[in-house]
Amino acid sequence: MTQNWTTTNIPDQHGRLAVVTGANTGLGYETAKALAEHGASVILAVRDTEKGNQAAARMTGDVTVQALDLTSLDSIHAAAAALRNRTDRIDLLINNAGVMYTPKQTTHDGFEMQFGTNHLGHFALTGLLLDLMLPLPGSRVVTVSSTGHRIRAAIHFDDLQWERSYSRIAAYGQSKLANLMFTYELQRRLAPHGTTIALAAHPGISATELARNVPAPLRLPITWLAPLITQTPAMGALPTLRAATDPAALGGQYYGPGGRNQVIGHPRPVTSSPESYEADVQQRLWAISEDLTGVTFTGTGPS
Repeated sequence: MTQNWTTTNIPDQHGRLAVVTGANTGLGYETAKALAEHGASVILAVRDTEKGNQAAARMTGDVTVQALDLTSLDSIHAAAAALRNRTDRIDLLINNAGVMYTPKQTTHDGFEMQFGTNHLGHFALTGLLLDLMLPLPGSRVVTVSSTGHRIRAAIHFDDLQWERSYSRIAAYGQSKLANLMFTYELQRRLAPHGTTIALAAHPGISATELARNVPAPLRLPITWLAPLITQTPAMGALPTLRAATDPAALGGQYYGPGGRNQVIGHPRPVTSSPESYEADVQQRLWAISEDLTGVTFTGTGPS
């Protein structure tokens, strides 16, 4: 196994098209930048297209921008239609965008913001684009999770939208656990095709804008500790990049930093929480996600 994997290990990506959500800043920016530098045509799928264009201007290579608001099913459908008009193939779909620890609020469609954005938005986008990937050997769906999937995390089927009570930390944990369960169930459904694989990644603890909604009592301690326990967005993006490009990567693998407690370090395959591997919960979440979004996955049957 490659030790200290870095962007220098990324194989030539010429001829491949990658869609990266949330790519105007942070981990998504670093992921898109590295893919473009290695020859991929990259589409930055972002809510704020002005910021997306500014990000694209700082990158080298074939980089374009697509409007996408993951908090709106209408926007997701519009983005998928626009992408289908632009291309007949997608080699890499990087489900990177996300929100963390938001105050209680809902998406345009009434979903709890973290669950709706982090999980349901990417679930719908993947389902609408998957048929552009299935004919392509080596195509990959990579979804970014978090170590937060272990913190007070469960799929609260009795109150998925946190209508009875709300914990921003537990809601984030649910959304990130859902990212993993989606990946594992998607991989089971993709396996018979033998072309597209699904993988997950997490950045450890990286210094990005994602932490802007950290509850006030935690901000000062985190500010003090940040230099000791965080890594740069460029390092945090490496697990995603390895999942997306390493020829040895396998469907269903989860990549994260290789240091102690998966906090910092070079990427390697890691394990997720025992709960994340519960197939019956994965399948129940999948069925509910289809019902909530109205999106079914063409060409993939029950696992």
